[in-house]
Amino acid sequence: MGSKLSPSNPLNILSKLSTKRQKLCPKTITFSFTASNSTQTQQLKSELYTVNFRTLRACKLGISRYPDFEYNAEGGKGTGSGSKVPETNFNDGDEILVSFDVNTLYIPPLTSSTTKFLGLPLPPFLKISIDPEIFRGSIDQNTGKVNLEFKAKFWFTIGSIYKAPPLMVETVLTSEESAGKIRSGRGDRLDKEGKCRLVGVATVEPIDDFLLNSFLGLPTECLADLNAVISFSDSS
Repeated sequence: MGSKLSPSNPLNILSKLSTKRQKLCPKTITFSFTASNSTQTQQLKSELYTVNFRTLRACKLGISRYPDFEYNAEGGKGTGSGSKVPETNFNDGDEILVSFDVNTLYIPPLTSSTTKFLGLPLPPFLKISIDPEIFRGSIDQNTGKVNLEFKAKFWFTIGSIYKAPPLMVETVLTSEESAGKIRSGRGDRLDKEGKCRLVGVATVEPIDDFLLNSFLGLPTECLADLNAVISFSDSS
C-alpha cells in the first residue's frame, strides 16, 4: 500500500516561521535620554560665564629706553564670554578660556588728564588712542594665573595738525613675567577680589612716518603694565 501524505496545516507553518524569526531577529531596544540630557544642559549652563574687565589707576606704559608714562586707566572696561576647560589628566578643570568682545572694550587714551611723563602731564594737544583688535586667552581660577593675547592699534595725534599711521602692538598680557631685550615687567596674579596686574612686552615695528620712527627709535620694544579687575558671573 502506498503511503498518503496529508498537507500540513497552513496556520502551523506560519506559526513555526514566526517563531524562527523571533529567534533570528534581535529585539529592538529603546533608550530614553530625557533625564541625562537635562542634566547635561544644566552642567553646560553652569560652565559658561560672562566675564567683565576693568582697568584702574596706577598703570604704566613704556617705549624704547624712555622713562615710563604714569597712566591712569580708570574707566576702561570690556565684556566677554568664558567657558571652563573640561578636567583631564593634564588639566585640573579650573582653567577658563575667555574672549572679550572688542566692540565693548574701551581703554582710555593717553592725554594730559590721564598721563604724566617725568612727573608732568602730557602736552595738551598730544593724544595716544588705543584701538583693541584682539583680547582673549585663559584664566586659572585656582592659581590666579592670567594670560591674555592682546592686539591693538596705537594712534598718535597732535590736535588736528598731525596724525601718524597706527603703531601695531601685539603681546600677551600676563600675570607672570614678560621680558624682552630692553624691557621687562612682572605682574600679579588674580586675587579673591578679582584684582590683578597684567604686563606685556611687545616689539613695535617701523611705520610709514619718518618723524615718529625717529622720535621713538623704531623698531623697538614697548611695555604695557595694567592694573585691572576681572570678574565672572554665570551666564543665564
